[in-house]
Amino acid sequence: MTQSYDVVGIGNAIVDVISHGDDSFLENMGITKGIMQLIERERAEVLYAAMSDRVQTPGGSVANTIAGLGTLGLKTAFLGKVKDDALGRFYADGLAHEGTDFPNPPVGGDIPPTSRSMIFVSPDGERSMNTYLGAGADFDEGDVDADVARAARWLFLEGYLYDKPEGKAAFTAAAAHCRAGGGKVGITLSDPFCVDRHRADFKRLIADEMDYTIGNHEEWLSLYETDDLDAALAKAASVCDLVVCTHSGEPVRVIRGDETAEIPVQRITPVDATGAGDQFAAGFLYGMATGQSLETAGKMGVAAASEVIRHIGPRPKTPLRKLFADQGLI
Repeated sequence: MTQSYDVVGIGNAIVDVISHGDDSFLENMGITKGIMQLIERERAEVLYAAMSDRVQTPGGSVANTIAGLGTLGLKTAFLGKVKDDALGRFYADGLAHEGTDFPNPPVGGDIPPTSRSMIFVSPDGERSMNTYLGAGADFDEGDVDADVARAARWLFLEGYLYDKPEGKAAFTAAAAHCRAGGGKVGITLSDPFCVDRHRADFKRLIADEMDYTIGNHEEWLSLYETDDLDAALAKAASVCDLVVCTHSGEPVRVIRGDETAEIPVQRITPVDATGAGDQFAAGFLYGMATGQSLETAGKMGVAAASEVIRHIGPRPKTPLRKLFADQGLI
């Protein structure tokens, strides 16, 4: 079968709602700074109402990655679940507008509202995410379009989806379809708390089912319960073909078998760190999907991440293709 998609993502289909919030606002609202917290529907409504300067984008970690890849001209699709409500229709239309296929139409009937993440950006660029999982978290095996997964050259799974048994079943099914079609399957570890919740599952996945894994240094340390990053990455590389570690202002490390690459990162104070990891993955996967060297793919990832942290919002404002061309990467 011909593989008609370059990259297909699976994850929580979440509308990102971004607004500003200084430390005293966060304290008054009982929001823990700098992390992702899951919240219930009532709390979601309270926080949504408290947002002053809302910017809405169709988001979710892997959806942001896939959107970045779509703007680079790759053939992309995103598998996720939204309700047939205002935010759900906004989500589906937004992805289509950006050139990414969204094979799952908004679902009517008695399901929770479309997932949303209220993201408060502090003056220092730190983001505090409050996520109502809603409809997106009920994504299950039955929502996986087998033909789309089988047609993917690269499949990218979101660690957050592992928070529910339905998500685990969806993962397994999609990975099997992708592999049957000859594609490569990988995961983003999503966040250190996510790794804490699913350590045994993630270790098994990385060893048995994943061709590549992308994580930041905190996630890798958490996964192997160590303070020694070299040891953690060596363990990962011994069981997974391709291992990527991002590290805020430190060099990015990529390991594939005996081959390693270190990509320097220019330190800048972020305006908004939302989406940095997601766009790193977009740049990196673009490099891999177009047959670049590890180093070039890493440089593409760094360039994409560096662009997105310079402004509010999780999607690039400068076309990534122009960015790569300016840096002599394409």
